[in-house]
Amino acid sequence: MAHLLESIAFKGTTPWHGIGNQLTENQPIEVWAEQAGMDWNIREASVRFVAEHDANISSIHTFPENKVLFRSDTNAPLSVVSQRYQVVQPREILEFYRDLTEISGFELETAGVLKGGRKIWALAKTGQSTALRGNDVTNGYVLLATACDGTLATTAQFTSIRVVCNNTLAVALAGGTGAVKVPHSTSFDPEAVKKQLGISVSSWDEFMYRMKTLSERKVKSVEAERYFLRVFTDQNTKAVGQTNERAMAKALTLFDGQGKGSDLDSAKGTAFGLLNAVTEFVDHERRARSDDHRLESAWFGQGAAIKQKALEQALLMAA
Repeated sequence: MAHLLESIAFKGTTPWHGIGNQLTENQPIEVWAEQAGMDWNIREASVRFVAEHDANISSIHTFPENKVLFRSDTNAPLSVVSQRYQVVQPREILEFYRDLTEISGFELETAGVLKGGRKIWALAKTGQSTALRGNDVTNGYVLLATACDGTLATTAQFTSIRVVCNNTLAVALAGGTGAVKVPHSTSFDPEAVKKQLGISVSSWDEFMYRMKTLSERKVKSVEAERYFLRVFTDQNTKAVGQTNERAMAKALTLFDGQGKGSDLDSAKGTAFGLLNAVTEFVDHERRARSDDHRLESAWFGQGAAIKQKALEQALLMAA
């Protein structure tokens, strides 16, 4: 399996995940596909198996209910899925942004593949930007991702990135998630997704208003400790040691001044600072086998769930 260093491309300064092939400005989609390791197709084949009757006789059979997905460039297998599964090609993820970048002012910033091609994604800056107290700037992005291993529907997600520390956070909106998800049992219609997602673009101000509210909610030391306890305790298990003490301790030090931007007026001693301590821990400090595993977790896995929980708990404090 290729390491992500060989299958990520980015524009401009080094992105928050810190890895990839750097591109110059205004590169076409075709160059992005090549440099991001996305210039191949997902192909399909029948599922076949060998039935051995005895030591010398065997026969090949087909399993018609499923099919194998594999890479066109290496023939590496990706997954076994049902016949109803509808493939979204790597190039479709990039093509989603073509008119957005050429007409609507979006800028592709990073794109690539994870897990040998099982997950595919691209991230573009929307042009939306808001500054909190102390010139604490957060920019808006749209992340489009898909997977062919059954772990992720094709998902268009609004994402925020805090400039001072490159912390990422999914834009969860009141009454919704800020995401459009297309299951692989249906066809991916990019124009329909853009139309549906466009309804949420105007909600950027709503999201940042909630961040402003968090930046104005002062917290005491005991409140900070209780917050991290709630975030890093798994309520789904009754086993002893269900609280991640190491994560709690590290997040608390990030909040108390070691985190990037923790000394800004918006974050120092506030609920916004608590939230950013968690996002910095997940994105940059949490133990991971490699940078690619950390990125996958931060956007799609357990790390993303921790950040969502941190946001929910912070908003409860400010309610």
